[in-house]
Amino acid sequence: MTERDLLSSDDYPSDAYPSESYTPLAGTLADPTIASSPPQPLREAVEMAMRRYFEHLDGSQATDLYAMVMAEVEAPLLACVLEHTDGNQTRAADVLGLNRGTLRKKTQAVRTYRR
Repeated sequence: MTERDLLSSDDYPSDAYPSESYTPLAGTLADPTIASSPPQPLREAVEMAMRRYFEHLDGSQATDLYAMVMAEVEAPLLACVLEHTDGNQTRAADVLGLNRGTLRKKTQAVRTYRR
């Protein structure tokens, strides 16, 4: 298992991103269909994921952790915002506070990174 696998979710498709059959929120803390527990703040979810990650390292050395976490967080962020804006990149860029060209580069980079 790689370092990236420890933070990754099996819910993400590996062949394309985002895909029409893929629902980014399914099975996540933000999934509106999960009503059995109250929503968990993002800060707490990140903290729990990092603690779990370090436990699974089992003494191994972590490297390039910041870049790895940012790559893992950026992909679902972009997907959710694009879903929220019905794929409208101009609106999504506004929501994210990014230039539309920057958003396009980031979505292309996410596709490349996921493969």
